[in-house]
Amino acid sequence: MIIQVNLKKATEIMWFRTLSICVLTITLAGCNGAEGDDLDQFIRNSGKDMRVHIKQIPEPKPYLALQYNADGLLSDPFRSRKAANKSGVLQPNLKRPKEPMEAYPLESIKYVGLLSKSKLTYALLRTPDNGVQQVKVGNYIGQNFGIVTQISDSEIVLKEIIQDDLSGDWIERVTNLALQE
Repeated sequence: MIIQVNLKKATEIMWFRTLSICVLTITLAGCNGAEGDDLDQFIRNSGKDMRVHIKQIPEPKPYLALQYNADGLLSDPFRSRKAANKSGVLQPNLKRPKEPMEAYPLESIKYVGLLSKSKLTYALLRTPDNGVQQVKVGNYIGQNFGIVTQISDSEIVLKEIIQDDLSGDWIERVTNLALQE
């Protein structure tokens, strides 16, 4: 009797599987049409009306190399300035020979000491390469045409000549280097 029940159950499962496969096959066969659906038709026809519109590439402008000299003889390419006023009274002397301390930016120079010989006073300055230079009143320091006007125990006073960003005129500014301890 157990064998009969198992055989009956196995037959029912087999009929169910066969019926499921038949329904699935009929469903899939109904989806396969020769004409296809709207999406297939749209995909086939979508490329027919397309035209490629490519804009012509503009001619490249010729490269003009701008020369820049760190000594300040030519303008800095990273600063926007109007044309410099060449007729201004205040202008740096570009024809004089450069002094050694003008090779360094003022921010990188440190005032480290004071030295007096007879009636002259010298300031001792440390350069970025750890050298020590001595300067006196009248020497030039930094890259902005800075001239030493006063040396004291606590600071060095400089008068720099810089170019105004807005007008392009040369202007004076007073700067100081404090003693570094």
